[in-house]
Amino acid sequence: MALSLLYLSQTRRKNKVKRPTTILLDLTDYQTIPPPDSPLVATKMHISQKLAHNQAASKPSFSFEFFPPKTAQGVQNLYDRMDRMHDLGPAFIDVTWGAGGRHSQLTCEMVNAAQTRYGLETCMHLTCTDMEKEKLDGALELAYRAGCKNILALRGDPPRDAEKWEAKSLEFRYAIDLVKYIKKNYGDHFDIGVAGYPEGCEDDTDPELLMDHLKQKVDAGGTFIVTQMFYDADNFLNWVGKCRDKGIKVPIIPGIMPISTYAAFERRVKWVNCQIPQVWFDKLDPVKNDDSAVRDVGKDLVVEMCRKLLDAGILHLHFYTMNLAQATQRILDDLNLTPEVTGTPLEKPLPWRQSLGKNRREETVRPIFWRNRNVSYIARTAEWDEFPNGRWGDSRSPAFGELDAYGVGLKGTNDANMKLWGRPKSLRDVTSLFTTYLQGGLDRLPWCEGKISSEADSLKDHLLDINRRGLLSINSQPAVNGFPSNHPVHGWGPKGGYVYQKAYLELLVFPSVIDKVLERLEANPNLTYYAVNREGTLKTNTKDEGPNAVTWGIFPNREVVQPTIVETVSFLAWKDEAFRLGEDWSKCYPAGSGTRRLISRIMDECYLMNIVDNDFHKTNEIFKVFEGLEVSDIDLVFEDELANVNGHIEPNGELSKDDGARDIVNGDTKMDNLSLTNGEQNKMPVQTAGEALKVNGINGSAH
Repeated sequence: MALSLLYLSQTRRKNKVKRPTTILLDLTDYQTIPPPDSPLVATKMHISQKLAHNQAASKPSFSFEFFPPKTAQGVQNLYDRMDRMHDLGPAFIDVTWGAGGRHSQLTCEMVNAAQTRYGLETCMHLTCTDMEKEKLDGALELAYRAGCKNILALRGDPPRDAEKWEAKSLEFRYAIDLVKYIKKNYGDHFDIGVAGYPEGCEDDTDPELLMDHLKQKVDAGGTFIVTQMFYDADNFLNWVGKCRDKGIKVPIIPGIMPISTYAAFERRVKWVNCQIPQVWFDKLDPVKNDDSAVRDVGKDLVVEMCRKLLDAGILHLHFYTMNLAQATQRILDDLNLTPEVTGTPLEKPLPWRQSLGKNRREETVRPIFWRNRNVSYIARTAEWDEFPNGRWGDSRSPAFGELDAYGVGLKGTNDANMKLWGRPKSLRDVTSLFTTYLQGGLDRLPWCEGKISSEADSLKDHLLDINRRGLLSINSQPAVNGFPSNHPVHGWGPKGGYVYQKAYLELLVFPSVIDKVLERLEANPNLTYYAVNREGTLKTNTKDEGPNAVTWGIFPNREVVQPTIVETVSFLAWKDEAFRLGEDWSKCYPAGSGTRRLISRIMDECYLMNIVDNDFHKTNEIFKVFEGLEVSDIDLVFEDELANVNGHIEPNGELSKDDGARDIVNGDTKMDNLSLTNGEQNKMPVQTAGEALKVNGINGSAH
């Protein structure tokens, strides 16, 4: 079955084809074609296009530079930071080229991750350093396959172990060689940026010669210029004027380096030999031994410089972040350029974050189940040849990817997750974790990679109530009836439209209450549901009528758009992932520990249930289903069961002093018939939010 009727007026029914009973999508049910002017298709892919659009609208914009970290943990930390900084609204990011071996490969991997997983328009650096034709071709092919549309062509710095720069290949000695080669082989596919040096560069200080070289790079195909860092705004503006007089008309982007410490400031200034206004030294010198004061004074100086640039009509700022977020964000906040400060939310073409990977820019339909796990959904659909833009691909029914793909499993290390979620020993402890998350005290749960969003505010009291009674919610949205598309919380799509939602709730339901819940659901004709346990036993009151749209929008001169749906096959694929996440959570704790056995038992016994209220005028009918219900044995405690290496359980649970100890698992405990200690004195408190690992996630989900 197809999963959406995106453009209703262009839909045609086709004959159904029976499919194997596996997690596949039958794509032959409906076919629709979006109109060519669809507002949901990402069109401004080139940096020069974005800059021209913002310049015409007198709209300031900004971008970030990142570089490949040296360690695997550093890479993951940077991905998390990219994810968070997406919500600041950069026009694009760029990733520097790690010349040689693994570093260059990592650049390509980071470009693919930023573009595909995190929906960041990305510019990949390419340099002549250690560059041979085969290597260049490989890098360009990877960028192309990642959906990257922008390249910054540079000569590059010498390798760390070389005193002077030397060309690896006579074919690629200068940046202009890269520009010509890319243009020859890829035409207009890539927007090609080049470097500008307002104050000269290390091995060429002749300003006239540098200007000639810049003009040659632009004439060869360069479409925008990014400058080396500087701190003298007047000198930069004077240089821009000279560029224009020379006939260089492409956008010029100033490179901005935040100030973190005085030592780093001095080192970078010396490295690029840039001019510093005397007033900067006058203000920084007195506090140079106080890092905090240097950051504050440096921030004010950089903000003042940026304001001068903006006032002069330079409307785009490019920040060399050094892979850090705070210093750059503080500058942007003071410039009133971030959504949090302006009070203006980021424009959202769709209610979920779009991927900018190859072939995914026109994707406009997704199941609601992955609403809180954007990266996972992209990973599990990465091998699809066609993405839903009104229908689900083609008739070959692509399968969802395996659960061991990158980004699908539980986020964080075992230690970090134990610090974040503590060591719950009873279902009551688990409910406390969920209610703490709902109240904003936790950054994430196993099924929710980001903090609770403001969309949940209207549901919060109901969600807190059912969770306190042992009904564990993991996804939800309120009903919305014709809110403007620019609404700060619920809005999405082009201006002048109206958006709608059906109330939706997804939760874990225990056997002790499932029969009563099903009885009440069957009694309400407006409520449709799916409930499935870990073994795959499915209960539902839906008929095989295709997908159920739970979000849609109506916009001027365009068709009805339905970007979020509920559907059987994708729910079964999500089921496997949801139970896997719970099991991964349990395995953060030692085998035989009460916490591990508790979480495993929840996964073994619960049903994963989703409910849709098809009357979009109502939000609270779903919660009436759970009135007066509470999971049994909610306060029973799962004790740690410890054994020595011979498997002998010691009295009072103490370890043998002979040999090392290991944990054992009691596989017979049932949540609804527990044979465990009922003493409250042994309960382990839930870790406080202040001890949590701070990992922000994707906004836009209600839960």
